[in-house]
Amino acid sequence: MTVTGQDQDKRDKDEARLLRGLEDERASVRLRAALAVGSAPRAGFVAALVERCAVEPEFSVRDMLTWALTRHPVSLTLPALLRELGSQRTQARSQALHTLSKIRDGRAYPAITRALLTDADDEVARSAWRAAVVLVPEGEEPALVAVLVTQLGRGPLETRRSLSRALVALGEVIVPALRAANGAADPEVRAHVLATERLLRDPDSGFEGAVEEAKRVVALGGSGREG
Repeated sequence: MTVTGQDQDKRDKDEARLLRGLEDERASVRLRAALAVGSAPRAGFVAALVERCAVEPEFSVRDMLTWALTRHPVSLTLPALLRELGSQRTQARSQALHTLSKIRDGRAYPAITRALLTDADDEVARSAWRAAVVLVPEGEEPALVAVLVTQLGRGPLETRRSLSRALVALGEVIVPALRAANGAADPEVRAHVLATERLLRDPDSGFEGAVEEAKRVVALGGSGREG
C-alpha cells in the first residue's frame, strides 16, 4: 500500500497529538493517550514513553505506559530502558526496571547491578529484586541470592514482603543462604529470615502474620525451625 504525502502528514499530526496527550495535565487524558500509543505502536513513541515513565505521578497511567512500551519492538525499547537504569531520577530507574520485568528479555540481566539491587531508594530496590528474579539466567541464582540476603531486615513491612517474595520465587536455592543469615546479630534480620522460610514452606501464608510470629520466636531465643 502506497503512503501518499497527505497520508504521512495525517500520521505525523496524529503522532504529535498523542505525544501532547501524554503530557496533558489531566490524568484521564494521559491514560487514554498511553492506551492509544500502545494500540498503534510507532518508533517515534518510544523515547516519549520512557521519558514520561520517569515523571508520571499516577500509578494507573504509569502502568499503561509500561504496557505501551511492551507493545513496541524490543530492539527499540531495550536500549532506551537500559539507559534509564543509570538515571539520577529514582522513578526513572524504578520504572525502567519494572518495564524490563514485563518485557522479560534476558539480555537486560547484566544491567541489574548490585548497586541497583541495594539502591538506597526502596522502590528502586524492590523493582530491581522483581526484575532480577524474572530475568536471572539458569545457574546464576546463587550469586543473586548472595546479594539479596544482604538486604534482609531492610525497610518497612512492604519492602520486606517484596524481598521475601523475590527470594521465595527463586525456590530451594535460597535455603543455605537463609540458614547462614539466621546467625546475624540483628534480631530484625533473623525475624525476616524466619518469615521468609515460612513463606517458602507455605506460599499462601500471610507475610505480616509470619513476621509477627518470627519476631516472637526471635525474642524467645528460638530458631523457629522444626526438628
